[in-house]
Amino acid sequence: MRRSGARNMIADETAEILSRLGVDEKLYTSGELAVSTPLTGEIISNVKQTGAEEVSSKIEDAHRAFLQWRNVPAPRRGELVRLLGEELRNDKEDLGRLVSIEVGKVPSEGAGEVQEMIDICDFAVGLSRQLYGLTIATERDGHRMMETWHPLGVVGVITAFNFPVAVWSWNSALALICGNTVVWKPSEKTPLTALACQAILKKALDRFGDAPENLLTVLIGAGDVGEALVDNTKVALVSATGSTRMGRLVGPRLASRFARQILELGGNNAGIVCPSADLEMALRAIAFGAIGTAGQRCTSMRRLFVHEDVYDQLVPRLKKAYETVSIGNPLEQDVLVGPLIDRNAFEAMEAALESATKQGGAVTGGGRVDTGLSEAYYVRPALVEMPEQSGIVLEETFAPILYVMKYTELSEAIAQHNAVGAGLSSSIFTLNMREAEQFLSATGSDCGIVNVNIGTSGAEIGGAFGGEKETGGGRESGSDAWKAYMRRSTNTINYSDSLPLAQGVSFDI
Repeated sequence: MRRSGARNMIADETAEILSRLGVDEKLYTSGELAVSTPLTGEIISNVKQTGAEEVSSKIEDAHRAFLQWRNVPAPRRGELVRLLGEELRNDKEDLGRLVSIEVGKVPSEGAGEVQEMIDICDFAVGLSRQLYGLTIATERDGHRMMETWHPLGVVGVITAFNFPVAVWSWNSALALICGNTVVWKPSEKTPLTALACQAILKKALDRFGDAPENLLTVLIGAGDVGEALVDNTKVALVSATGSTRMGRLVGPRLASRFARQILELGGNNAGIVCPSADLEMALRAIAFGAIGTAGQRCTSMRRLFVHEDVYDQLVPRLKKAYETVSIGNPLEQDVLVGPLIDRNAFEAMEAALESATKQGGAVTGGGRVDTGLSEAYYVRPALVEMPEQSGIVLEETFAPILYVMKYTELSEAIAQHNAVGAGLSSSIFTLNMREAEQFLSATGSDCGIVNVNIGTSGAEIGGAFGGEKETGGGRESGSDAWKAYMRRSTNTINYSDSLPLAQGVSFDI
């Protein structure tokens, strides 16, 4: 009875949060898509879906809005994003709580995801005055050559469940200051946070005053809605976050119509612990990277190579952490690990551990934690000592499984580190400058994110985020990732009274 009451309280709290954030009640009470919380497995909302036949008209509306928005000066566009950042600060507690309810994150991670949104807004506001082009040396007298950057068009954003709002903000804050409009398809597992973000942006738009309608459009639905978005020729760029399998479907469809793509896909991320490592620091970083968010980050640490000289010092301490880490409903308890998103994630974890055992792995942890909730999937994180890297270790399982292997030579560990399909995030723990620099060099990690003495998770927004190989090659967030959201023109101006041709070509008529 107590548990049933608690379950009803989550649904009630969700409705209260959505109401405070300004979401129209009809959007989450009378729809066809049942939304459940992984905290208890209960259905907490029924969201209105977008019909596949509606997608085209919504994109057309977004395109018309783009034709107006592209003419607004970039610093003025930055003002809208500044206001969005203010609204996010005001609503941080509610939106963070909603992330925890919809995804199952512990409160500090839910709030941290909203802070990441605030940070990218700050970054984008400054960037709105720094969309620089180059002046380029020209071989012709009386000429000037330069490049200019222009808005691209409608930007499609497809996000995964595990970071339901931060990844949208990485893309949208940049897209908006670059003069684009955004059409967003969130995961059908996490539509409530998308509706909340739309409502929060509307508050910023109301304060901004003179923006066109339909700067942001949210499409809620499954694969047919995503396909309609990807295939629409009015969508100039699609930024898609998800599995490598999803990328193999989306990438060719975009390529077939020569559309731009930013793919941020799987990450079978690894760390290397060297003999000189600060083991206390390594222990904490590895534990967060592998256990945090119940192993459901694209940057979660999934493989660990430990030098034979420190293996027996580090691994027993890691095993103890795995055996004692606190697990439970993060809204009711002070815990570090919440639930997996759903039954499919649990079954994938179970299958991976079974395969690892058959391949000689020794498992510490793993298994479902009994909460009395049949539709909620709490698990104990699993550390698996493997005799070698092969079989299941080469695959990414989106769950808290860490495969641990022993190594002798750093070059051997780096080769094993790179011998997987994905190339997202990586880390090395060492106090030896040569080892650190080797890992950062062209012969070191082949990932898009390469860290020294920190784990694979927890990237800041100031750097470009993304990876190589089967991770897709896309970059989002900081550095010069903004260039993907704009088109470049190379311009040559002749201010002389003659017409010299490049390369000394003569063509007199």
